[in-house]
Amino acid sequence: MIPLVTRASSVSFKVRVTPRAGRTGAAGERNGALVVQLAAAPVEGAANDALVTYLAGVFDVPRRDVAIVSGVAARDKVVAIAGATAAHVTAKLLAILPA
Repeated sequence: MIPLVTRASSVSFKVRVTPRAGRTGAAGERNGALVVQLAAAPVEGAANDALVTYLAGVFDVPRRDVAIVSGVAARDKVVAIAGATAAHVTAKLLAILPA
């Protein structure tokens, strides 16, 4: 399972993105990070916007509650979900991870 870091107001975890994929979606887990394929290109923040939009949909939160904490210009990122609990994040991650 993907390790979570719980803070007072958010839960964060690592994400590894693959831009310019055929479709946007979760592709599994690698080295303790959620692997997300993004259809968007990494140009002018399009891939980061696509990631935030995708994760907001997965966790049923507004886009404003999803933040890229580190790795804005890298494939390896840390993402925080504001107002979420570790149990909620774990349940949603289990639902999207391929079997």
